[in-house]
Amino acid sequence: MLNAIDMHCHFNHGAPHDTKTNELYLCDNDFLKAERKRMGVLAMATSSFSSVLSNQEVYEENEYLYKLAQEDPFIYQWVVVDPRNEKTFEQARYMLKSEKALGLKMHPAYHGYKIMEYADKLFAFANDLGCFLLTHPENEIESSRLADKYPDMKLINAHLGIVEHVIAMENSKYGNVYTDTSGSLSYRNNVLEYAVKRVGSDKIFFGTDTYSCAFQRGRVEFADISSEDKENIFYKNAVRCFPQLQKLFKQ
Repeated sequence: MLNAIDMHCHFNHGAPHDTKTNELYLCDNDFLKAERKRMGVLAMATSSFSSVLSNQEVYEENEYLYKLAQEDPFIYQWVVVDPRNEKTFEQARYMLKSEKALGLKMHPAYHGYKIMEYADKLFAFANDLGCFLLTHPENEIESSRLADKYPDMKLINAHLGIVEHVIAMENSKYGNVYTDTSGSLSYRNNVLEYAVKRVGSDKIFFGTDTYSCAFQRGRVEFADISSEDKENIFYKNAVRCFPQLQKLFKQ
């Protein structure tokens, strides 16, 4: 079994805006970590559910996760930014100096704004920091065109599942548009194979988004793609793009 790095995850921790769970769906950190370790996952890059499901406590949730990531070698952080909250931009500047913070995360759908309304501000900020910006997808093709204006940032249109994900990567002027396998649309029986055939595997990260890690891992493990492609998706792309993850393979 190949090792993997989960590049897109969320968790509950008793915060006001945690997602709803029951006996059939759990997403506290202890459960998620144990499940992933059984699946050969060496680390997870995450943001709290409360920070993305509401814009009310983004700053506080970032602070919580920053401290947690410093203490837990399994956890890496996506710093959530809200374009209407300048405090989150100031926060991101200092947090991204830590090797445990991998980049920025935005979630227009749940934070209540349209991505193209604030895209220039967000993309310019990521460009200034020279970092990755992970987004819940919205207007994938238009977002990738905007990314052409900011060659020093990298955009991840999450939740690979539609043709527009592929077109966005294919048309990227500077090759700075990526995607990940997280989300329910991985059930589509040719989606991963189609993307790899069109654009290759070096812009696709492995992610779960708290769906069953076994399901998400199996989708890649048994995909009709080469062993090299599977290695790229599971961990090589992550290590190449985030050199601080290399140490996971030296332990």
